[in-house]
Amino acid sequence: MAAQNGEAKRTKVAMRVLVTGGSGLVGQAIRRVVEEHPSEEEEWIFVSSKDADLTDSSSTQALFEKHQPTHVIHLAAMVGGLFRNLKYNLDFLRNNIRINDNVLHLAYKNGVRKCVSCLSTCIFPDKTTYPIDETMVHNGPPHDSNFGYSYAKRMIDVQNRAYYVQHGCKFTSVIPTNVFGPHDNFNLEDGHVVPGLVHKVYTAKRDNKPLTVWGTGSPRRQFIYSYDLARLMVWVLKDYQEVDPIILSVGEEDEISIKECAELVVEAMDFKGEVIFDTTKSDGQFKKTASNAKLRKYQPDFKFTPIKQALKETCDWFTENYDIARK
Repeated sequence: MAAQNGEAKRTKVAMRVLVTGGSGLVGQAIRRVVEEHPSEEEEWIFVSSKDADLTDSSSTQALFEKHQPTHVIHLAAMVGGLFRNLKYNLDFLRNNIRINDNVLHLAYKNGVRKCVSCLSTCIFPDKTTYPIDETMVHNGPPHDSNFGYSYAKRMIDVQNRAYYVQHGCKFTSVIPTNVFGPHDNFNLEDGHVVPGLVHKVYTAKRDNKPLTVWGTGSPRRQFIYSYDLARLMVWVLKDYQEVDPIILSVGEEDEISIKECAELVVEAMDFKGEVIFDTTKSDGQFKKTASNAKLRKYQPDFKFTPIKQALKETCDWFTENYDIARK
């Protein structure tokens, strides 16, 4: 299953899967899923930015030549929080377009049978109706704050359709809602909601200080555990036959407020101190509700990990791996 076994297994495996961005939040979760269900018919190769510069076509080609994948899960991207996006929209646009174009074109050139790319709910139009669904991706401009990243990600959907129409390629994409879990980026300035809360609660507990949550806590979000997303992405790779994207998310009924999320993290980390909501800080978008009706059509019985359990596992991982966690 490890990448270094590639040469020895070349002639045997039916499926050799290259996972770009393999050391990150979702990549590590896919590794866990694969290790729980090993198959002699499959080889999974997890690569990170240390293995290749995906903005460079020759470096990307060398990666494909080395591993000769039959399938690709494309997770690699230049990512950042709100403030980095605001400052570097052009860099996010150019670098992500380069990465995606290199990966998809070299997947085509090297005869890859299926490529699944990971998009984001931030690609949806800023002004829209709710719940959002897969048909709405291109219905208007994305939010101004990260338009560079959003347009680069949208172009994956356009490229997937073009590769199918012109070359018959089975390239598709998934759109997860707010992903969290072990191996996340817990940086307080640049991280997302859950990892930011986990780190803040950890620090408040350690330093015996109050916990300060930015905003009123009223905005609502659909959170998906990275392990659940990984299970679904493996299903998409093997069984989902559409080129059009699919939203991977818990249902609308499982949307929770930032306040409820903070309370669950406080409980999971056994924090007994004061919790303060700093209402001078912006709340951001009130909600970004996504429909998972398409997913449920295909997977009516899929069981998501209960949010309480998923947050507890994430908090425990961060506490146990504090010294090596990205922060």
